[in-house]
Amino acid sequence: METFHEASMNVYFIRHGQTDYSLKDQKIYQGFGVNLAPLSEEGIRQIEEAAKDPRLQGAELILTSPYTRAVQTAAILSRRLDLPIAVETDLHEWVANKHYIYEENETAHKAFHEFMERNGEATEGALWESSEDIRQRVEAVLKKYRQYHKIIVAGHGYMIQAMTGVPHPDNGEICFYQEKL
Repeated sequence: METFHEASMNVYFIRHGQTDYSLKDQKIYQGFGVNLAPLSEEGIRQIEEAAKDPRLQGAELILTSPYTRAVQTAAILSRRLDLPIAVETDLHEWVANKHYIYEENETAHKAFHEFMERNGEATEGALWESSEDIRQRVEAVLKKYRQYHKIIVAGHGYMIQAMTGVPHPDNGEICFYQEKL
């Protein structure tokens, strides 16, 4: 149940719709380029449906990750809710190297496995981004928008999990978070 406080920002995180990875490892969709993959037809449907959720009514702004699947999610919501969009690079998904050095797939998979085994709690010397690292960067973004009382954030599963505690939300799932002002 959502409880609203006057001196707070109400944030509705929405996980992007299902992604079309049919071209993964082809053309520009290799390595980091996989983040350029668009939503699938099902993903578009998921977000069209989510846009009807009454909790989103009255929002003032949509923030989005720069990854295509999130930007496309924000665009659908923007069209349906008639809201402006702001792209924020620090709303990206979890990264295998918190220093933003690209890791090969094998190294990234190993880091992700470790992240999952440790429930997002980093060990001394771990290069991967912890849940606390994610929270800190997302909270820094939200602070820039404190003049708003109700916003939508189109983003990614582990980012939303780190902020709300909801275990890896489904595509198109909406999760409430309140930022105290």
